[in-house]
Amino acid sequence: MTTERLLRIAVPNKGSLAEAAAGMLRAAGYRQRTDSKDLTLIDADHGVEFYYLRPRDIAVYIGRGHLDVGITGRDMLLDSGAEATEMMPLGFGGSRFRFAAVDGASMSLADLEGKRIATSYPGLLNDYLVGQGIHAELVKLDGAVESAIRLGVADVVADVVDTGTTLRKAGLELFGDAICTSEAVLIKRKGSDLPDGVQGLQTRLQSVLVAQNYLMMDYNVAQEDLDATVALAPGVEGPTVSTLAKDGWCAVRVLVPRDGAHRLMDRLYDAGARGILLTELAACRL
Repeated sequence: MTTERLLRIAVPNKGSLAEAAAGMLRAAGYRQRTDSKDLTLIDADHGVEFYYLRPRDIAVYIGRGHLDVGITGRDMLLDSGAEATEMMPLGFGGSRFRFAAVDGASMSLADLEGKRIATSYPGLLNDYLVGQGIHAELVKLDGAVESAIRLGVADVVADVVDTGTTLRKAGLELFGDAICTSEAVLIKRKGSDLPDGVQGLQTRLQSVLVAQNYLMMDYNVAQEDLDATVALAPGVEGPTVSTLAKDGWCAVRVLVPRDGAHRLMDRLYDAGARGILLTELAACRL
């Protein structure tokens, strides 16, 4: 008797990606740990086993073939140098990797030549500088790089930026284009065939992404105004239209983009729609 092999998935165990990754997997129908100290969890109903690892280590485990797929940041994937590659973006954990310095607003990339640059992402930064033909000394720090200039360790810092508030509080200014625009991504080993179950995982994650970007809209409209409202909200594959008990009226259900949904409600009302409802989606397969 053979036992079906479980799909092994690496998930961030801490940091900014951990909660969002677990939330997305739950929305996709998978079990997730309830104790943050748990290192693994088996979801036998869906044929998967989750491993909770440091986000920076996930690409290494995937690249060496110890796990099948994983969720990590694009910046950490590129910095790792691991034999792993991005499969799909996951729509959370967005950030930019930027240069900053005292009076950085007056600096350009050319000013980096010969400078000491503090960073927690030496692999990613080195590849970028090589591509730009810039020679600089990299100072590897595990975190809090914004203090490196004040303490005399570096002339410039390169760090992950969300709002930039932390760097500004340290008296630093951003300059140059983004070295990398990052977000959470699903990754696999380079050159490997997709194990059984990965396609289903991707489909489920994609369904969550669709649900995050769309809402379900329901409204009633007189038959004579139906064409006008459908023109405003045609939906993805057309609306569902059914006849109401009220003579000459229809009930309409349609998928609409989340962005601008309330403005759309105003326009539909002006076109004759009534009883307009918006409903959140947990998941959606198109």
